[in-house]
Amino acid sequence: MTPNEEKIYELLASQSDKRKAFELIVKSYSQRLYWKIRCIVLSHDDANDVLQNTFLKAWTNLDSFQNKAKLLTWLYTIAINESLDFLRKNKNTFDADLSDDLSVAKQLMADDYFDGNQAQALLLQAVASLPDVQRTVFSLRYFDNMKYSDMSQVLNTSEGALKASYHIAVKKITDFLHLHE
Repeated sequence: MTPNEEKIYELLASQSDKRKAFELIVKSYSQRLYWKIRCIVLSHDDANDVLQNTFLKAWTNLDSFQNKAKLLTWLYTIAINESLDFLRKNKNTFDADLSDDLSVAKQLMADDYFDGNQAQALLLQAVASLPDVQRTVFSLRYFDNMKYSDMSQVLNTSEGALKASYHIAVKKITDFLHLHE
């Protein structure tokens, strides 16, 4: 546990410094949550909006946080649910954006916040073509190297289902990349 995490848990336990605890949470976890959200919603502006909603929900529910799960797991759960809600609400727009072959890759290459190369952009295009749940599972496992047991807590599903989703996602991504070689 990092010193910041220890301080956060200490502040949360005292119940007297909720605002200080939350400020430290935002400072400590903003970047990690942003990139997790960004892998799901793809756009910088959308990721910022979802991150803001994530922190609003975390603030609202901070009193209900229990030490049964790690703080990061709790925040990931909120961020992923907010990301998936965002995608569901904007499904028609998102599907239209993906309908142009390689549009996500083109958008990423033009994005000031993306510092990858064409191969990375193509990988993210392949990931973007996955259904929401498969994209989320792939992102958590591939980019974050999250254990299936932790994913099971975050996504509230069985490890077996997560493993199946991940392997199906890998197959789809591999097929997509071979098609676009």
